[in-house]
Amino acid sequence: MDTSEIRTVATEAELRAIVQEPPQANWDKDIGRIDEHARTIIAHPPFVLLATANSDGTCDVSPRGDPAGSVLVLDDHRLVIADRPGNHRVDSLRNVLQNPHVGLLFIVPGMNETLRVNGCATLVSDAPFFDDLTVRGKRPRLAVLVDVEELFMHCAKAFLRSSLWKPETWPDRKSLPSLGRIAKDQMGIKGVPAKAIDASLALEARVNQY
Repeated sequence: MDTSEIRTVATEAELRAIVQEPPQANWDKDIGRIDEHARTIIAHPPFVLLATANSDGTCDVSPRGDPAGSVLVLDDHRLVIADRPGNHRVDSLRNVLQNPHVGLLFIVPGMNETLRVNGCATLVSDAPFFDDLTVRGKRPRLAVLVDVEELFMHCAKAFLRSSLWKPETWPDRKSLPSLGRIAKDQMGIKGVPAKAIDASLALEARVNQY
């Protein structure tokens, strides 16, 4: 591609020349607190996306999965997400230590609207509410406490365009490489079949969920 043909946008004025200002209602929908409706939404997602950035602005988005109802609402302005075992890179947690600003996207299966939450996070190594974050008998070692600064519902357009909840639009899983195949090729693993890597990864995922 000839990059000289790429037209960039460098200022908000240039952006607004393309995308008009939204109606005031789109700004007013940010209530900045956890009301009864937000509490209901937060009680249902088994899957949450956590966006963070480090001190130089390098970003990360991390998927968080737990049984529905596992995100704990402490009050109208604070919620807590348990940190479960992962790959030990702790990208999100290291970012929070450098830059506490985080974004959350709560996704409810079958629901096209999502709940967006932005705020400041603190890493917590223990607190009385850790007992309420216990799943399958496993108490978390760490949790992310978020002081909510912005909270609003996001419309359904993205999910409608993507047909995310329509299984008939999903790709055939066999048409996609397995994680074992991806790891073998990207990491240059030699002497081990992709199927063996897949089996090892599947076992590790089952055994070390919590």
